[in-house]
Amino acid sequence: MRLSTLAVLLGFTLSVQAQDSLISYVDPFIGTGGHGHTFPGATVPFGMVQLSPDNGRAGWDWCSGYHYSDSLIVGFSHMHLSGTGIGDWLDISVLPLTAPLDDTVQRLTMRFSHDNEQAAPGYYQVLLSNGVNAELTTTERCGYHRYTYPQGSTPIIRFDLAFHVNWDNPTETHVSILNDSTLVGYRYSTGWAKVQKVYFAARTSAPIVRSILNDGQSASDMSDMVETYDKGKGASVQLFFDGNTHRTIEMKVALSMTSYDKAVNALREIPSWNFRDVRKAAEDKWEKELQKIKITTADNRLKRVFYTALYHTAIAPTLYSDADGTYQNANGELRTMPNGANRYTLFSLWDTFRALNPLFTLTQPQRYTDMLNSLLAFHDENGLLPVWDLSTWETNTMTGYHAIPVLADAILKDWPGLNAERAYEAMLHSAYQDIRGVPDYIEYGYLPQDKAGGSVTVTLEYAFDDWCIAQVAKKLGKTADYATFMNRAKSYTHLFDSQTGFMRAKTSEGHFVEPFDPFWSEHDFDKSQYIEGNAWQHSFFVPHDVHGLVHLYGGNEGLSSKLDELFAAPSEMHGENISPDASGFIGQYAHGNEPSHHIAYLYSYIGEAWKTQERIRQIVDSMYHDRPDGYAGNEDAGQMSAWAVWSIAGLYPANPASGEYVFGSPCADEVIFALPNDKSFTIRTLDKDAKNGYIQSVTLNGEPYEKTYIRHEDVLNGGKLVFKMGPKPGKRYGRKPESWPGGN
Repeated sequence: MRLSTLAVLLGFTLSVQAQDSLISYVDPFIGTGGHGHTFPGATVPFGMVQLSPDNGRAGWDWCSGYHYSDSLIVGFSHMHLSGTGIGDWLDISVLPLTAPLDDTVQRLTMRFSHDNEQAAPGYYQVLLSNGVNAELTTTERCGYHRYTYPQGSTPIIRFDLAFHVNWDNPTETHVSILNDSTLVGYRYSTGWAKVQKVYFAARTSAPIVRSILNDGQSASDMSDMVETYDKGKGASVQLFFDGNTHRTIEMKVALSMTSYDKAVNALREIPSWNFRDVRKAAEDKWEKELQKIKITTADNRLKRVFYTALYHTAIAPTLYSDADGTYQNANGELRTMPNGANRYTLFSLWDTFRALNPLFTLTQPQRYTDMLNSLLAFHDENGLLPVWDLSTWETNTMTGYHAIPVLADAILKDWPGLNAERAYEAMLHSAYQDIRGVPDYIEYGYLPQDKAGGSVTVTLEYAFDDWCIAQVAKKLGKTADYATFMNRAKSYTHLFDSQTGFMRAKTSEGHFVEPFDPFWSEHDFDKSQYIEGNAWQHSFFVPHDVHGLVHLYGGNEGLSSKLDELFAAPSEMHGENISPDASGFIGQYAHGNEPSHHIAYLYSYIGEAWKTQERIRQIVDSMYHDRPDGYAGNEDAGQMSAWAVWSIAGLYPANPASGEYVFGSPCADEVIFALPNDKSFTIRTLDKDAKNGYIQSVTLNGEPYEKTYIRHEDVLNGGKLVFKMGPKPGKRYGRKPESWPGGN
C-alpha cells in the first residue's frame, strides 16, 4: 500500500511540475535597481521591439531608460538596451495624455507608483498619474499598446520623436498621417552608434478625430483627417480620439530598419485587435524558451533568480532585419540575409563571449546560426568582425577581438550552417588589422602602454583570441598558422612581474610602468593599464593556458596562494577616476564586471576543485537576489545572467572556446537541459542543502567520474550527471592532474 501510495503521490508531483508555469518565476524588475541597467517592459525572445517605460533622466543608471528608484514616466519607447553601460536607442516614444499640450515640444512627466505597476515576460502594466492605465505587449517587430482612459477624459496619444537621453540625439525625424487610423514616420539619430535609422508604422483601433503636429519649432492643428506631414529634428504629434465612444484605445506600432513600407508590412504580425491573445502568444514564446532548462528545487527564491537570469539570456542580440531578411545597414546599404535568415545586432561581445555565447550552443539551435552569420555579414560590410555592434555600427567599445572566440567555439563544435573557412578568413582579418593597437602588439609581442592604453587587458585578451584562432587553424589543417598563433597566444608571459605576482603594463622599451599599485583603477581607457578594473582583477585572464600561468607563479601552490590573496584582499580601489564597473566585491574579486567571471573556477585547474566549489556557492548566494538590485553590476546583455544559469546548474565554460564545462557547486536538486538533438542532459544533486556545498563524488550515467569538468560532446550525448555533496571539502576528488580541465 505504501509503495502504491508513494507512486500515486510521485505521479501527482510530476503532473504538477509538468503544469508548472516557468514564466511565473520571472521577475523583469530584477536588475532594474542597483547598477543592473535592465528594463522591465515587454519583449519576446530576441525581438526587435523592446516596449518599455522611460523615466526621462540622463545618467549611468538610466542606460536602459528606467531605474527602479524613479517615480516618473515620460513615455514608452520601442527600443532598449538590456543591462549595458552606455545609454542609446529609446526610439519612437509614446505617451497617453488626457489633455493636449499647449507647448507641443515640452517633455511631460507622469508620476507612478510601483504599487500600481506590474511586469511579466511579454507584458508590462502601469497606472499613470493622469488616470490612464497603460498595458504593453509585443511580437517580434510590433509593439501593442492598450490605454484605458478615465471616464469623461479626452483620449490623446502623443508620439515624441525628439525624445532622447544620454548619448542619443535625433538628427532627422518625420511623421506622416496617412488616414484616420494610420501614421508612419522615422527617427534618424546619432549617439553611441553614430548612424541609426528606425522606421515605424502605427495603426489605432479607433479613428483619429484631430491631430497636432510639430516639427520642433511650430505646430499645425489638423481638424480634418487628410494626409498630413511633418519633418524636422524634433517632430511630434498628438492624436485625439472621441472619448464619448472610446475609453480604451489600442494601437500597434511596428518597426523596420529599412523603410515605411516594411514597417507597414510588419503590422501584419498582429492581424486583429485582441490584446489578450497577443499577450498570451508572447507568454507562450517565453514559456517555450524557459522550458529549455528545467530546475527542481524547493527554494522559490532560487527559482526566481534562475528563471529571471534565463529570461535575460534571451533578450540580446536583437532582430535587425525585416521578416524577409532585408535590412539597411549603417552604411546605408540595403541587403538581404540569404535563405530566409535573420540579421541580428546588439553584440556586446566583450561580455558575452565568456558565458552567454557558449550557452547558446545548448539553448539556441534554431537562432544561433543566424547570429553567427550576422557577425560574418558585419565583416563583409565593414572589412572586420565586430567588436561591439549596435545597429550594425561599429562602436569599437571595449578591448580584444572577441567575435573570434564566439566563432571559434562554434566551429570547434561543428556548428551547422556556419562556413568555417569563411569564418577563419574573417578571423585573420581581425588578427592582422591595422588599428586597435594590433600592429604594435604583433611587433613587440605585447601592447606597449606608451603606444596605446590598456596594455595589460589588451595583451591578455588578444593572446586568448589568438589561441582561439590557433585551434581553428589546427582543425582546418593550417599547420603554419597554428604555430604562429600559438606563439602569439603566449604574449601574456611578457607582462608577468614575478616580484609582485601581477601582470603589469610595459613600455615599448620593455620596462614596467611605474609607479605600480595593484589597487589602482583608471576609467579613462587611454590612460588605464587595466580596462574597467585593476591588476587584481585582470592578472588572471589566461583561460587558454592556465598551466602556463602556473609556471609563472612557480607551481600550483604559487597560483593557489595568489588566488587566495585575491579573495582575502581589502575590497577597495585607489585612484582619482575609479571605474564604476568594478563592483560586487569579495576581496578583490569583482563579480559585477566580466573580467572576474572565470577566476573562481581556476582552482579546479590546479587540483583544488573544493576551493572552486566553495567560492562559487559564495558568489551565487551573495551576488544574485530576487530584488530590483539583484545583480552585482551591469547585467551586460545576458552575460551576468548566463554566469548564474551555468553556475546554478553546476557548470561553467571557464575557457569559453575549449568545449569544457568546469564543475562548480550545483545549487538545485535537479537540472534538465533539453538538447538540440531531442535528447536531454540531467544534472542531479544528492544530499544537497545550504551547508553541503562541496562535491564528494561524481557519476556519469551510473559510472564513477573523476574529472572536474565535462566536455560539450558528452553533454550533447545526453545522460545523467550525479553529484554527491557534503558539508566538508572533498579534497580527494579532483586531485589527480589527469582529472583537471585545460589539457592535463
